[in-house]
Amino acid sequence: MKHLKKRRKKIVLFGHFDGTNFGNESTLQAFLYHLRRFLPDADVTCISTGSKAIIATHHIEAIPIAETFVTWVPRNPLSSALRKICIGLPSEMYRWVTGFRSLRQADLFVIPGTGLLTDAYGLFSWGPYNLLRWSLIAKACRCKIFFVSMGVGPVDGTLGKFFIKSMLSLADFRSYRDNASKQCLEDIGFRADGDRVYPDLVFSLPEAAVPRQNANKNSRPIVGLGVMPNVGKYSLAGPSNSNYLAYLERLVTLAKWLVSRNYDIRLLSGDVADVQAWQQFRDLLREQSTACDEEHIIDQPISSVEDLLSEIATTEIVVATRFHNVLLALLCNKPVISISFHHKCQSLMSAVGLSDYCLDIRDWSADQLIEKFRDLENNAERLKPLIREKTIEFRKALDEQYKCIFNSVQPC
Repeated sequence: MKHLKKRRKKIVLFGHFDGTNFGNESTLQAFLYHLRRFLPDADVTCISTGSKAIIATHHIEAIPIAETFVTWVPRNPLSSALRKICIGLPSEMYRWVTGFRSLRQADLFVIPGTGLLTDAYGLFSWGPYNLLRWSLIAKACRCKIFFVSMGVGPVDGTLGKFFIKSMLSLADFRSYRDNASKQCLEDIGFRADGDRVYPDLVFSLPEAAVPRQNANKNSRPIVGLGVMPNVGKYSLAGPSNSNYLAYLERLVTLAKWLVSRNYDIRLLSGDVADVQAWQQFRDLLREQSTACDEEHIIDQPISSVEDLLSEIATTEIVVATRFHNVLLALLCNKPVISISFHHKCQSLMSAVGLSDYCLDIRDWSADQLIEKFRDLENNAERLKPLIREKTIEFRKALDEQYKCIFNSVQPC
């Protein structure tokens, strides 16, 4: 008697994945690695903001979060209204129809990590509206919905709160990367009492992908310095160019001090957009330093997660603003100072026992940063085993979560 061929599991991922943000990209890499480890024969599709990049890099099927058909920008209220009626409504109906086709016979609809649960960057594109649309389609297709190690907040608008609470209420599994994210949902009126907290998914990158210590070809030790563009609404209630200029000037003060103490500085990025911040930083440094000082700044392009990890591995200490610059430094067992622009940074530093080395971006000075660096420099060797112990602990916790979600066709 012939056995029926077993149907391959169909897993659909959703996220702001386009290869330009290395935190999001490392999250996707980590999740795909473990998906293939637990379900090697699964049929995987990624709904993303950069479907072409996903296909080229990860060799899986990918479709846009919200396909755009017409790029015409209205110039007056009448043409705007006509666009919504004649183009917007039919386009949205088409997105719903194609969404049903994409999720038909899917087993799992997974939102792996990152900070999607926010309205800081608007409701559309990768904002909460489109995630709610896909979640409703998934539920209609009887597909299980998993929100895995999610970051949350800020959520300020009434519609944003409604969308996020609605999509989470549809989920079969919810976990957050820190207690602050869970609390953020409680604050907007979503009951998350029974939900779980697991570490950020990037802590589960395969160990083979994480270099422990690359050879430093320089005679001087290197400090990694992560410079981030203006974080805007994501961080500050009233962001301004003057606040951002002050941020850069304080980093320049640190850089000059480090160079005077025989360190070289490696500029680190977490997003391709950070190159602009590098240039602004270099311009300010050039105004205040000599050409000799500038020779000790390394700003070779970083175009991938692998590049970023490789550069972090050559450093002795990292000072960074971007969340995943800090996290990847910890993963490489580097003592790190975080200039925190969001509760996720404070939560991460607290979780690894480094809250003393976390500065609030709204209230810090160059002198405080230098003082923190001196202290971290003195305690670096003592802290490294503790950092390593924590990252191992996080990896084990995430492995437990993967076992749960990849057996999700049965109750956890």
